[in-house]
Amino acid sequence: MKTKLLAILLLAGSSLFAGVHVAVGVGVGGAYVYGPPPPPPAYYAPPPAPGPGFAWVGGNYYPVGAAWRWHAGYWGARPYAHAYWVAPRYYGHRYYGGYWRR
Repeated sequence: MKTKLLAILLLAGSSLFAGVHVAVGVGVGGAYVYGPPPPPPAYYAPPPAPGPGFAWVGGNYYPVGAAWRWHAGYWGARPYAHAYWVAPRYYGHRYYGGYWRR
């Protein structure tokens, strides 16, 4: 009985010297954006393709702090055969960047 009591006292006493720990979670998958959603994108006809193996990456708004900046569209070289560009999107106050997909 004395050993159990001593063990409990040691554990309780050692917890007094334990430091305070704070954990912060980070969501993966999109940047949280404060403020209003982006304006609708400007649609325009893309220029002719520079050659085979290129895909049109449409222009889009991207977050910079609480503001939105426009990035014009361009022809991008496909990283692998039959790849296509998935445009960035804004959903649920989160911005998800564009990416290449098979």
